[in-house]
Order: sequence, then structure tokens, then C-alpha cells
Amino acid sequence: MTDPQPEPPAWPRGWILFGALVTAIILLGFWLVLPAKSAAMEFCVGPVRVTCVVDGDTFWLDGEKIRIADIDAPETGGACEAERILAARASGRLAALLEGNVEIVRQGKDRYGRTLAVVMENGRSVGLILVEEELARPWRGKRESWCATLPAGS
Repeated sequence: MTDPQPEPPAWPRGWILFGALVTAIILLGFWLVLPAKSAAMEFCVGPVRVTCVVDGDTFWLDGEKIRIADIDAPETGGACEAERILAARASGRLAALLEGNVEIVRQGKDRYGRTLAVVMENGRSVGLILVEEELARPWRGKRESWCATLPAGS
């Protein structure tokens, strides 16, 4: 009769859980700062939205609705013609910027369930670019009227 082989020492349960936690954190980190595909961005039409631009501060990417953090862009269905005109320009510029080398840094969700994110295009903040080009303004914590600040026919 031969002696049974000794069993290898079992990993303590705490180490296994620690390893799983570290792996999950690493994977989450890759997802949070994952470069986005630079597919041609179209404007959203109809109820099914996968990859498209909604307006100057919101877009869909692979089925995820993303709101650019810290800016406010005019609404495409705005209250006055000047807002709607500026919204069309901001939407077009956002679509063009999203066709470049884009990186999305997710920061959580807003009250509407949209992903809030800083969007970088070739190392520059897309939000800051839109603000510098006067197609958006910094977010001040609440919606403000565009019609009160825009000259008619902008």
C-alpha cells in the first residue's frame, strides 16, 4: 500500500475574493477609459438609437446614451428659432468631433439614466471645444434659456 499524495494547500477564501475584486477593478478601469470607435456619426432619427448624435451635448454610442459632462448645448427642439439654428450647428460640430480619435471617461449617470462623461478628441475636451466655439456653454447646475441670450436669427 502506498501513501496517498498530500493535497496541495488550499487558497484561503479571503485571497480568492481579493483576487476576484482586483480583477473586477482592473476590468472596470479599462471600461471607464476605453477609446470609443470612431465610426461615422449620424444624427438620431426614430425610436431605435444605437450610434448617433441627439444634439450638441448628447449622443448614443453602441446603444449607450452619453451626455457630455459640464456643458449645456442648445436643444434641437428649442423654444425659439435662434436656439434651433445654434442647436443644429452644435449637433453637426459634435458629430464631426466624434469621428476623430475619441476617448470617453465615464463619470456616472445623471437623473435621466444617461452616462455622464468627459469626451476627449485627440487629447482635447470635446465639451471645451464646443464652449470655445460658442456652440455650448459651461453647465451651471440648471437649464437656462438660450432664447434670452441669443440674438434673433443666430
